[in-house]
Amino acid sequence: MTVDYIRYDILTQDAMRSLVQTVMADAATKGLPGEHHFFVSFDTRAEGVVLSPRLKAQYPKDMTIVLQHQFWDLTVTNERFEVGLSFSGVPERLVVPFLAITGFADPSVQFVLQFASVVDDDETAEEASGESAARPPARHDRLPTPTEPPPIAANPVAAQPNEKPAATSAEKPADKAGEPTSAEVVRLDRFRKK
Repeated sequence: MTVDYIRYDILTQDAMRSLVQTVMADAATKGLPGEHHFFVSFDTRAEGVVLSPRLKAQYPKDMTIVLQHQFWDLTVTNERFEVGLSFSGVPERLVVPFLAITGFADPSVQFVLQFASVVDDDETAEEASGESAARPPARHDRLPTPTEPPPIAANPVAAQPNEKPAATSAEKPADKAGEPTSAEVVRLDRFRKK
């Protein structure tokens, strides 16, 4: 098996996160044009995420926020974004590093990106049990090596504000010849030589 010394998986993830940063920075300075709005999913356990204790208890692993009509003070830097949102009538300030983002969608144009998580569930379980003290902390300046590249979905994910969207799945192709098929999630490893 050929070794990928270039690490296309990491470069792709970095490029997609840069795209999200650029789009959000533009929205912070100019506002959201037309019908554009964003669903941003992120891992609440990731390093650098700042949530109130109430939100942290309500969303212990992941969270999806909607940036559409009722958000304020969106600030975007190279590493993170900060935004004000209201949860059940209570204003909150969230800080989310771009490395913590696990999904980004703009349903108005059916655009969806999914990212590899920077928090390993085994690592989190060990930290909860106190077993990680003997192990050096994980570096989150680069994405971990995924065993499989995440899919880039072609269809938007429907979600309610402040709820995690349902998992994306490709529809089955039509049974009859000549009928159009729906969009399909294509995995990059389909094209890899085995």
